[in-house]
Amino acid sequence: MESSNYVSTTNACKLCTPLGASLAFRGIEDCVPFLHGSQGCATYMRRYIISHFREPMDIASSALGEKQAVFGGGPNLKKGLLNVMKKYGAKVVGVATTCLTETIGDDVPSILDEFRKEFADLPLPAIVHAATPSYSGTHADGWREAMRATVDALVVDQVEANGTVNIFPSLISCEDTRHLKDIFTSYGVKATILPDLSETLDGPVLEDYRPIPSGGTPLSAIRAMSGARASIELGRTLAGLPTAGRVLADRFAIPRHSLGLPIGLRETDALCKVLEELSGREMPREMQLERGRLVDALVDGHKYIFGKRAVVYGEEDLVIGLVSFLSEIGVRPVLAATGGKGKAFGRAIEAVTRDILPEPCRAVEGVDFHDIAEQAQELAPDLMVGHSKGYSYAKEWNVPLVRVGFPIHDRFGGQRTLHVGYRGAQTMLDRVINAVLDKTQTDNPIGYGYL
Repeated sequence: MESSNYVSTTNACKLCTPLGASLAFRGIEDCVPFLHGSQGCATYMRRYIISHFREPMDIASSALGEKQAVFGGGPNLKKGLLNVMKKYGAKVVGVATTCLTETIGDDVPSILDEFRKEFADLPLPAIVHAATPSYSGTHADGWREAMRATVDALVVDQVEANGTVNIFPSLISCEDTRHLKDIFTSYGVKATILPDLSETLDGPVLEDYRPIPSGGTPLSAIRAMSGARASIELGRTLAGLPTAGRVLADRFAIPRHSLGLPIGLRETDALCKVLEELSGREMPREMQLERGRLVDALVDGHKYIFGKRAVVYGEEDLVIGLVSFLSEIGVRPVLAATGGKGKAFGRAIEAVTRDILPEPCRAVEGVDFHDIAEQAQELAPDLMVGHSKGYSYAKEWNVPLVRVGFPIHDRFGGQRTLHVGYRGAQTMLDRVINAVLDKTQTDNPIGYGYL
């Protein structure tokens, strides 16, 4: 019996699950990400993260070798935790498992229980365990699982109502986080954002190196999440998954609002509507002006980009938000691709483009760039929208690449790329239009200077 040929992964359109968990743990105040696995995993992840954020990134490791792969990594994990306590003085340690420890079957919860009993006389940090083997998902899954595990482990019962709102974003930039804070503040909403990378991975220059950078979501704020009046989760693929917001809803009956990542006009409108309900306030004047300027720019720029065909790729929720935004501005997303799978990606793409696009956007999941390239060539795109790993294809097809998301290795300032809110949509609109204009200008033999 013949079977279809198997095409191996040649250039993955995703990163590994514990990398996402390490990023998320970095967004907790005084937290050290800790990988229970081989040293090479931590080294690879540090390289990737540093190249994008241009900031130091320590990731501790239990550094397992051949011996531990056979007999178990419990002793290494305990020793590693003691070393982290001694070197960093961390208040929180986020332990993420890797493919190796998940495959050999290390019972990490039991090992951590033993550790707490053996060293109960020491001032132990809070320890969060996230199961994140790479063969079970992507870096976006690791991010989500780390936050679910954090809330499950650290949020305490019997907290008085504090009037706060819990915010759980998908993987966003440091600038996105800062802008979300501004939006919530403008509505008078006291928000707890988890995680918060805005300072821990985009901080000021310091005279002396700090092993744990300042910033991040305070442990006290995480513990008090059970006293919030609502939770907002940003990401259209999260609805049926075990998430931090769902843990709070199940354990403490905290109302949960599940929204799309607020990229573009409609998705930002949806967020503002929820904030109006929670705050009892109308949209602040400054945001009204931002929205009005965006609508004005959509009219002004429509003639330059109407009908252009785009290939969009990256994490599921980012791609869905970008497809929604592009369809609003007149661009036709012809292919939406992600390395993740199993999260109703296609239905979400259809939902944000329904009654807008003249033809459906092709949505594919669980793909690598080999698959994307095969499908994209026949679709004849005018531009690509995604992270740096798509550059070689954009160059081969002679189309502009608008760099968004993570990772951005071949440009400067990736951590300060703004995607969310009306202001982010304005920034993205300008970038898309200018990328198309630059291509038009460069390809024209006259090279005229007025467009």
